[in-house]
Amino acid sequence: MNFELQEPPINIGDEISIKSFEMIHKEAVQYVGFARFDENEKALVERLIHTTTCFDQIIDNIYFSKNAMNKLKELLQRKAKLIVDTNMIRSGLSKFYLDKYKNEVICYVNEPEVFEMAKKNETTRSYAAVELAIEKFKDEPMILACGNAPTFIYAAINTLIKLNINLDNVILLLFPVGFVNVVESKNYGKEFMKYFGIEGIILEGRYGASTMVVASIHAAYRLIRDYDTEFGKYNGK
Repeated sequence: MNFELQEPPINIGDEISIKSFEMIHKEAVQYVGFARFDENEKALVERLIHTTTCFDQIIDNIYFSKNAMNKLKELLQRKAKLIVDTNMIRSGLSKFYLDKYKNEVICYVNEPEVFEMAKKNETTRSYAAVELAIEKFKDEPMILACGNAPTFIYAAINTLIKLNINLDNVILLLFPVGFVNVVESKNYGKEFMKYFGIEGIILEGRYGASTMVVASIHAAYRLIRDYDTEFGKYNGK
């Protein structure tokens, strides 16, 4: 028996990416639920599928508020702080885009002050970290993004209400994964969004990941870039 060395059929990065999204789109349109998304939402959904290879889990469970994609793009262009629950999200985000749009990533989960807050208040560090971040940046546009710790969601909502934050300056990206508090936290987030009219994106159920937060933000950056290239500067409308 002989073993023959092989090379990849496609071996150029750009060509691999283009082919991937062609394959994703061709398969995604076969799902009935895919038709309910507008073009911006489809772009984000396809990027989530690209990240996970999961079609039905994404298409059947992703929730967009009415103006979520425009709000996400608007806030990114307004130099919003990206308040996140894991440093994995920080590591995954494109430095090129962060620098171009002046979006600072905030993750206080490992700060000594957060350890003390969590111990004193008997909360998780994720809960304390988002409390601290929202209080510090309460007057600035904020993207609150959760990919792992559902207690982040409870803290975000409760702190936004307690500090009477201007919710026009906020969007929620809720993608925690796991078992304990996960479904409940996403339901709490959805109820909050509907009651107060706040924009957001949720992957409902137990499925999620920090990588999905990264993919969602990158999808929005890509839409801004493509709009700028074709039509001129995006104005958030």
